[in-house]
Amino acid sequence: MIPRYPFLDLATVNAPFMDEIRERVGNVITSGRYVGGQQVAAFEDALARFAETDFAIGVSNGLDALRLILRAYVAMGVMKPGDEVIVPANTYVASVLAISDAGLVPVLAEPFSLTSNLDMARLREYLTPRTRGVMVVHLYGRACWSSELEEFVRENNLKVIEDNAQAIGASIMTPTRGRLHTGGLGDAAAFSFYPTKNIGAMGDAGAVTTSDPELASTVRALANYGSDRRYHNLFRGFNCRLDPVQAAVLNVKLPHVDTENAVRREIAKAYLATISNPAIRLPFAPDDPEEMVWHQFVVHVDDRDSFIALLDKNSIGWDIHYATPPYRQPCYSDLSDGFWPVADRLADTCVSLPITRCTSLADAGEIAGILNSYR
Repeated sequence: MIPRYPFLDLATVNAPFMDEIRERVGNVITSGRYVGGQQVAAFEDALARFAETDFAIGVSNGLDALRLILRAYVAMGVMKPGDEVIVPANTYVASVLAISDAGLVPVLAEPFSLTSNLDMARLREYLTPRTRGVMVVHLYGRACWSSELEEFVRENNLKVIEDNAQAIGASIMTPTRGRLHTGGLGDAAAFSFYPTKNIGAMGDAGAVTTSDPELASTVRALANYGSDRRYHNLFRGFNCRLDPVQAAVLNVKLPHVDTENAVRREIAKAYLATISNPAIRLPFAPDDPEEMVWHQFVVHVDDRDSFIALLDKNSIGWDIHYATPPYRQPCYSDLSDGFWPVADRLADTCVSLPITRCTSLADAGEIAGILNSYR
């Protein structure tokens, strides 16, 4: 049964765009060009302009975007197997999978409990002679950047890779370069356009952005069997190209990213103004609203089971992002002897509330009223 207050209904999310999507996808079908082509090129150009980078490369999904960046750095000799990349301990497992896939070592760093993003004040705790990069994750749609990070990477000659799967459209005032969008902050960035994202495809899709021409050409080659031209393979590559049907969908939706994010900001504003229960810890709202695009609205409660029971009783959709950190996953049992009390606490208490165009402001007020009765 569909909840009275659904967490997410993709049919509702996509409804405003369907006429144009059908037209664009139809054009791909009738073109006879089913790999690459005009829709992919147009999307890459549009995303590069949006992120204010010199290059964007459409790829198959967000994980592959991260994998290709790190594999490219290894191919370029910037990193080598055994080098370390600092990454938040509370990220989705994809961030860590990409690091280990390239033969690199993930160094899990504690998040800051107020923002759930990397604790910038503690970065030096994780620095070793083998550190070559920092992967910043703009978790839940919050831009992760600071003057401390800029100083840290500059002093130690490190690459910054953005996991921008959740924060397209967020922007932040940088200490030295003015306001920049996520995806244009670091040396390279990975985007995911999984259907549930703020701007989602109708299947898997992703992209890499960068202003480094060598990295861009290496990523593009690696994503196409390692080939820089037909039947000439520079690298032992992959098949990770962006499907033109998904590019067509994204070409329709990308111009609306700010509008879609504005919807989420209004719902978040309503929640923050009306949920007043001290048993529910609300997410921290930045002073600059542009820093957060509210991919998820995550609250924290000490007794998650009883809280979820209240949500279920009142037909309120919910999810958990993320109940099991990477170091608790069976595939990373070699990392399980670490100590990440902040990440543990966040994982054990988090619950995500509805925050898409499926939720009206009236719905948000009603949900808040229900949550205020929680004890």
